[in-house]
Amino acid sequence: MSQPLSKQPQFQAVGIPLSIGLSALGQTAQHIQHSLTQTNNILSLENGLVVDRSVWVGRYAHPLIDQVSECLGAFDSRNLRFALTALATIETELRDYVAKIDPKRLSIVVGTSTSGISDSEALLKQYFEGDTSLAISHQPQEMGCLAKALQKYLEWQGAAYTISTACSSSAKAFAAGQRLIQSGLADAVLVGGVDTLCQLTLNGFNSLESLSADICQPCGINRDGINIGEAAALFLLTKEAAPVMLYGAGESMDAWHISAPHPEGEGAAIAMQRALASAEIAPQQIGYVNLHGTATPQNDAMEIKAIRQVFQEHAVALSSTKHKTGHCLGAAGAIEALICTQVLKDQTWLPMHQHTDIDPELADQNYVRDAQLSKPIQYAMSNSFAFGGSNISLLFGVEQ
Repeated sequence: MSQPLSKQPQFQAVGIPLSIGLSALGQTAQHIQHSLTQTNNILSLENGLVVDRSVWVGRYAHPLIDQVSECLGAFDSRNLRFALTALATIETELRDYVAKIDPKRLSIVVGTSTSGISDSEALLKQYFEGDTSLAISHQPQEMGCLAKALQKYLEWQGAAYTISTACSSSAKAFAAGQRLIQSGLADAVLVGGVDTLCQLTLNGFNSLESLSADICQPCGINRDGINIGEAAALFLLTKEAAPVMLYGAGESMDAWHISAPHPEGEGAAIAMQRALASAEIAPQQIGYVNLHGTATPQNDAMEIKAIRQVFQEHAVALSSTKHKTGHCLGAAGAIEALICTQVLKDQTWLPMHQHTDIDPELADQNYVRDAQLSKPIQYAMSNSFAFGGSNISLLFGVEQ
């Protein structure tokens, strides 16, 4: 039985000294800010991913590393190369930061839902076209291989595991990493998530009639489904304070339906309330909420119901960023966490919500229409809600 909100264990805030995120938004903090404060489309219309139609996707447009080290050959996939490309941008600082920490005290927790599946898809196509001599390794597409490969590459010796709970995977990696630190099992934890575009997930959502015919419209009156994206985002969590902190996390489980959320947003509200309670922060102190905001009719309706329940009269600024990134599935929580941390670091802008008409039944909220931040904010919340009702809210902040 879950504990009442007032009885949740105190959350130990952890620092985030290093972070990186690659997605359709771009490679740098400047790219992210520019992409999220403009109304232009950055998704791409592609053929060949879904059998019977073209689809809009959030593809990372820059090159990945072209090879992996020999020791990682058994794990090699585009998913891993995406992770290593992201890691390379902070690797020097990361190795310097942990140089004096016992490798047994360095852990890794990452989320994914696709792993190396996209690489196997191409080989399976050849196999079913008649090339039965092909040898297809299953190891690169195992969910656990991402954490194992990163551990091997970094030569860390602490706990290393992958979380795969669909769209909440990489957000849950933050809570898991914090627990490793709070329990005394780790001094620093690399957390985050990586997912790459693949036909399996796109055709799966297409079969559920959940893919949008155009650019998705979170909370929009004409919303008709999601766009899929890809991302790689990594963060170092430590016991030491940092310019941006993870102050709280709240998790819940609806178990309402295999693919639909609770219609009243009960689990979503509980996750947000637990995040606030764990950090001992009042709803009125939150300056921005990054909605899960998938642009499916049921998800958006239930999330706004949950927002009303949690924030009541506090008109918190909120937006979904999935019309810019696509829904990055197992990496969604991590890339949206990065967006929140960048907002807190910069203190000059907020991510704009999609600019089409809002559903009148959801229009009572303070959607971000002006990217200019009018006053500094101390705390930002990021929501991630997954199939089966696997919910998590993360609460980030800065000292003021």
